[in-house]
Amino acid sequence: MLSRLQELRKEEETLLRLKAVLHDQLNRLKVEELALRSMISSRGGTEMPSSQPAPEQFHDMSMLVDNEASINQTTLKLSTRNPMEEEMEEEEEEEESDS
Repeated sequence: MLSRLQELRKEEETLLRLKAVLHDQLNRLKVEELALRSMISSRGGTEMPSSQPAPEQFHDMSMLVDNEASINQTTLKLSTRNPMEEEMEEEEEEEESDS
């Protein structure tokens, strides 16, 4: 029972770290979206569209969220490392396998 409790605590810690990483990624994406919207509006001289989806779009999105098959086919890239670090590590592994 004690080992199960320790296992659950470790899983909880992992999930909390994952939640923090996903929250950070969401914030970065929101900032990027705002920057892109600003660039588009400055180039076109048009008004920025609302960030709130139309009701019919919201309904479609909620259908996708609730669709288990769609959820299971979603590919998540959850690496917390820098892409350059990953590329360098892959190159090192290739060099080691070549020798």
